[in-house]
Amino acid sequence: MSTLSVVIPSYNDAAMLRECLRAIAAQTRQPDELIVVDNGSTDETAEVARTHGADVIEESLVGIWPAASTGYDAARGSGEIIARLDADSRPHPDWVARVMADFRADPTLDAVSGGGIFYGGRAFWRFVGRWGYLGGYIVSMRVVLGRTPLFGSNFALRREIWEDVRGRIHLDDPRTHDDLDITCVLDPDASVDYDPQLLMPVSARPFDTYAEFHRRASWAFHGLAVNLREVPWLTRLRLTAAGRRRRRARLAAYEVSLRSVPASHE
Repeated sequence: MSTLSVVIPSYNDAAMLRECLRAIAAQTRQPDELIVVDNGSTDETAEVARTHGADVIEESLVGIWPAASTGYDAARGSGEIIARLDADSRPHPDWVARVMADFRADPTLDAVSGGGIFYGGRAFWRFVGRWGYLGGYIVSMRVVLGRTPLFGSNFALRREIWEDVRGRIHLDDPRTHDDLDITCVLDPDASVDYDPQLLMPVSARPFDTYAEFHRRASWAFHGLAVNLREVPWLTRLRLTAAGRRRRRARLAAYEVSLRSVPASHE
């Protein structure tokens, strides 16, 4: 059986984090390791995390990439699968179990991500967030990158995948999100699936103000531009298409091997 580490970066988000950790405590399959990265918080983030049994890792350099990468690095020694949540994520009770089932069902799977539904805020913005903001992100990145993107509040990847991309990420760029950056620098043969049942409730606070929404959107365009300068669009599509063909061949070979195993007799 694989082991799973959950990593949650948090910056001055103690109240949200408390509810996230309560949701993790209610999981039908508990994670093998729970890591909260305290990203220089001045509130009760660290205390809340320890109260709920999480290992607290300190990262004083404020930013999503410094915090997330510190958590991923800390998980490398134990978790075969590294799962990522945000402090405002509210995982359903079967979230960990479903993530593990996805990896168990397909040995060619390197990463899995799900969508999100928004809580709080106005109903209009919850609708726009789910179908326009997140839905648009998933569809557009499939077109631009030729693969399913990771969603930072709700994804998991094999530890060796993190070890592979660790040297290619843009850790020093404060305007780059970890989920999009990992998606962009993945090896063409790395496989990312979207599980529509892996749906994560997240806060609608990105839509509280235009400035906050604009900041997030501009960072996404910035990160994409940085990566497309390194590997152009058409080259990416060609490489990822070849990677998908090789994955299908690996999966077919695996299925043949299962059929060739003789049935046990009692």
